[in-house]
Amino acid sequence: MTDQQQQQPSAEGLGKMSLEEYFERIGFHGSFDKLDLATLKLIHKKHVMSIPFENLSMHCGGRNVMDLEVIFNKIVRNNRGGWCLENNFLFGWVLRQMGYDTTTLGSRVFNAILNDFGPLDSHFLNKVVIDGKAYINDVSYGVSYQLWEPLELVSGKDQPQAAGVFRLLDKGDIWVLEKTGRTPEVLNPEFAKSSLVNRKETNQIYCFSLVPREAEHFLEINNKLQTETSLFTNKSICSLQTPTGFRALIGWTYGEVTYKPDEGVDVLDIRNVTDDEIEQILREKFNIKLQNKLQPLDNKSYYTF
Repeated sequence: MTDQQQQQPSAEGLGKMSLEEYFERIGFHGSFDKLDLATLKLIHKKHVMSIPFENLSMHCGGRNVMDLEVIFNKIVRNNRGGWCLENNFLFGWVLRQMGYDTTTLGSRVFNAILNDFGPLDSHFLNKVVIDGKAYINDVSYGVSYQLWEPLELVSGKDQPQAAGVFRLLDKGDIWVLEKTGRTPEVLNPEFAKSSLVNRKETNQIYCFSLVPREAEHFLEINNKLQTETSLFTNKSICSLQTPTGFRALIGWTYGEVTYKPDEGVDVLDIRNVTDDEIEQILREKFNIKLQNKLQPLDNKSYYTF
């Protein structure tokens, strides 16, 4: 049985998807009587601190599918993570169930090798409007580009978060998200010149339009990213935000990053691990236990901590 098949609901069903189960998964025990920005910020942060950004199913003989019930079962009931087409799809459902004015958007990810944005909407976003103000919600980008809370949809405004200073830029037909980060301080000399370390101060992340999308808009790219050569076929990735930064397992490389904004640095503690260590790392650092054995992969493809 494949890892994905393990995630499929049985014919009898596993019970209706519920907000209560999701809130338990992220450790949210408050009230959501007020559909305000404070509540949105709280569940956004709890999501990224509890649910990893990961593509491990496709490296365990399975597939990621755009079926909300399968995604709910995988992430909420089987304690897994997911990539943006799962995590942000689920988060959009949560927001709508709570009663937030929520719109799905598609975005094109910046390709550092091409120095341009990709041609297709490969990243799933949610826009929420509260009291006439719009906010971009993205709970599934991972590593140092992960937002810990929504960004107000205003052009050119510096919006500091733990990972650095994010800003949205209105370019007319599209909006661009960029981030200005800090100097990396790499503890392990073996990784001093590693391509996994991003030394560029300001990076473009993705661009998006405000055209509303349905989940069906992403079906083709969901297939392409798993069947054609892509970052996700080239690398097995698991990343989880922590109160002081984030941790990530990329192929056979494990790292813990500590944000130190007062010192203007991010401290990167990176090391290579063996096949025998991976199962324990996933269990202890990401709270993930896979049904099938992971085949780690780290082929050449631009990706950084």
